[in-house]
Amino acid sequence: MKPTLELKIGQQLTMTPQLQQAIRLLQLSTLDLQQEIQQALESNPMLEQEELQPVDPEAQDAISDAGLTDLNASAKAERTDETKETQEDWTESIPSDLPVDSGWDDVYQAAPSSSGNQPNGPTDDFTARTSSSETLQDHLEWQLNLAPMSDTDRMIAMAIIEGIDDNGYLTVSLEDILENQDPEREVEMDEVEMVLNRIQHFEPVGVGCRDLRECLLIQLRQLPEATDDVINAHRIVDRYIDLLGTRDYATLMRRTRLKESQIKDALTIIQSLNPHPGAELQESEAEYVIPDVLVRKRKGRWVVDLNPDTAPHLRINDGYASLIRRADSSDDNTYLKNHLQEARWFIKSLQSRNETLLKVATRIVEYQRGFLDYGEEAMKPLVLHDIAEAVDMHESTISRVTTQKFMHTPRGIFELKYFFSSHVSTTSGGECSSTAIRALIKKLVAQESPKKPLSDSKIATLLGEQGIKVARRTIAKYREALMIPPSNERKRLV
Repeated sequence: MKPTLELKIGQQLTMTPQLQQAIRLLQLSTLDLQQEIQQALESNPMLEQEELQPVDPEAQDAISDAGLTDLNASAKAERTDETKETQEDWTESIPSDLPVDSGWDDVYQAAPSSSGNQPNGPTDDFTARTSSSETLQDHLEWQLNLAPMSDTDRMIAMAIIEGIDDNGYLTVSLEDILENQDPEREVEMDEVEMVLNRIQHFEPVGVGCRDLRECLLIQLRQLPEATDDVINAHRIVDRYIDLLGTRDYATLMRRTRLKESQIKDALTIIQSLNPHPGAELQESEAEYVIPDVLVRKRKGRWVVDLNPDTAPHLRINDGYASLIRRADSSDDNTYLKNHLQEARWFIKSLQSRNETLLKVATRIVEYQRGFLDYGEEAMKPLVLHDIAEAVDMHESTISRVTTQKFMHTPRGIFELKYFFSSHVSTTSGGECSSTAIRALIKKLVAQESPKKPLSDSKIATLLGEQGIKVARRTIAKYREALMIPPSNERKRLV
């Protein structure tokens, strides 16, 4: 083929490193952003942390209950720093909208998570340094070392403890434990059961049980007084625990020949027992949420402010910046110039992130004023497209802004994505938010009769009477999302 030249016109999206950095900072959560800023301060000598100026006492008293800072003053300081920079140093600008919907893996490598362990670092979490690392097995072995036992019984006990799960239940059969013992010791099943019985009376009581019935019976036997209610509870758990699971109280009263008041007193004792004794020693890592924006009501209006504690204020180090000579092309001067440009772009990216976050959060608050005033039942249906049109940005940008960003309101701390929900049509031709429907379901279940709980069909009928058309299967889906059990499991004696 003969080589030829062709002229074609096309469009191609090219992302500069500065734009990539702006998008990446926009995606980061508060904790990841703080780590990113710390890394920038350590690697770039041109960046330094700006010391916050003292706030006027009168202005501080006016907003002290919300822990806010005069953000207008900090914004003015940032604009003052920008005016010191010459226009020729800024050869590019970050657009206010980031209309990029490309794959993240194609653009940059994800920043390392800020939740990694730093055992010797100054910012090591207090709870991580002070919390106990004792497991259930460690707790049982500690008690085993205090119990007088023969070597053979101690080996059996260790095998039993290793087979106990986090909830305190024995997950291996006694036959398997017996088979794994040393044949020379000539261990019998009676001895294995005896050792198991001793472990089941360790703390927490009931650990090492093989099923729920055995777990509850062990705890009932440990009660100090054998009253009539305790005896009835023991009888119900021993013989009729299946009826308890199905809440078939009518059959239970008929078979036990107990009155309703006696059943109720026995159930009160049973409900005080712990069906998962091992869960008492399970550690739950504390998760702290730092709100990115703060919302409060001032003079009858909802006002949105950025949280000044989420990230330190940065500025250019004037001492190093003054060392740069324009006509000098030495390696040292080039090094300073490059880091100065990177520092300016980093500060500009942070400003762009804050402005975008504040703009989006303000629109969300304006749209969901009903929720802030009256609660979840007044939540309006909202999708990303609605906010994208309001702030004139791309939906992908709104998605990145609202991911892992939190808002502090008088009603609690919520992720920005919490305010977005689908809608359900009403008989009047309007729309109702799915969040509001969940709140209505929770309210109806809280007001139902314990003896006769509302079924999903009944809840759908009640919502229909309020003008909300919801199918029964939709009610079931919302109920499961709220972790509300079905009606047969909510039934109880009063």
